[in-house]
Amino acid sequence: MPRFMCKIAEARQMKNILTLKSFLFCLLAMITFGIAASTDLAAQGETDFKGKTIRLIIGTSTGGGVDLYARVVAQFLGRHLPGEPVLVPQNMPGASSVVAANYVYNMAKPDGLILGALQGGAFFDQILGHDTAKFDWARFTWIGSPERLEAQLYVRADSPYKTLEDIRRAAEPPRCGGAGTGATGYFVPKVLEETLGLKFKTVTGYQSGGEIDIAVERGELHCRAFDIGSFVGRDPTRTWFKNGFVKSLIQTGKRRDARLGDVPTLYELMDKQKTPDALRRMATVVLSSGGFGRPMVAPPGMAADLARTIRTGYEKMLKDPEFIAEVKKRRYDLEPVSWDEMQNLAKEVTGQPADVMERVKKILEN
Repeated sequence: MPRFMCKIAEARQMKNILTLKSFLFCLLAMITFGIAASTDLAAQGETDFKGKTIRLIIGTSTGGGVDLYARVVAQFLGRHLPGEPVLVPQNMPGASSVVAANYVYNMAKPDGLILGALQGGAFFDQILGHDTAKFDWARFTWIGSPERLEAQLYVRADSPYKTLEDIRRAAEPPRCGGAGTGATGYFVPKVLEETLGLKFKTVTGYQSGGEIDIAVERGELHCRAFDIGSFVGRDPTRTWFKNGFVKSLIQTGKRRDARLGDVPTLYELMDKQKTPDALRRMATVVLSSGGFGRPMVAPPGMAADLARTIRTGYEKMLKDPEFIAEVKKRRYDLEPVSWDEMQNLAKEVTGQPADVMERVKKILEN
């Protein structure tokens, strides 16, 4: 065969090879794109809860504030999620919601089908180093809370302790009631002692807040610290506050709650007294259970799109007129805490230096 004919044959062969390579490259690209597209569609499908049931693990027994509010959320949240799933409440009490937190963190898949409704102080076991806590509080997928549970401290208006300065100067400290060392009625007075130099005689062992209020009415106690919503919204303290039988002296939030009028915050007073930074940090950690309110969480590691879908649904629920009407009918507070605020707070309270944590332990373990 003449040489020029060989050249033509070689050129045709090379062209065929290049064409085959181009075809295979395009085929591979199409397959890759198809896989990516199907994966993307699957990811979108994961946010559709049609025909699904979501279990809401409630970290307390039935009848308490966490349980009752969680059941209202279970009634309305599904309406604002794609596919309108049914939410089924399931109580899992134990160790101030630690049992439920352990379950959601370790046993539940991050597929949106298991959520948790916990007590705001469930993280105490973690920061105290107790082996009961099998979770990292800061790594939960935070959804939101329908209310804050900042506290206040009231005194009987006819007692000698009409101001915080009266308490500071008193030869005998006022008697405040608490249910136990892990309760607000116990640790709020302890925080005030450490940060402001006040003195209280804390009497524990009461079985309920109602028992403490009765003791105040009888004159056995002078004071009690507990959440603002209950104080202004439920009897007997609602009536006592209105008619002047009791007076609120201080509130624990970082900003004032208008329902208490001109009652100062702890943070205002710490600024005024120039409380050392380590003590301020301690106060933030101990009192942050109120900042978390009644937190709803999901397992760690949830896909961003799925977390966004649930959070958006939760935010829509909070604005639902029927949900708001139900909350008002039950006389619950509605002062939401956003997921990102809780996430930042979780990182703050679990990331404190050792000296601050030692002060926290002094408050919570004594």
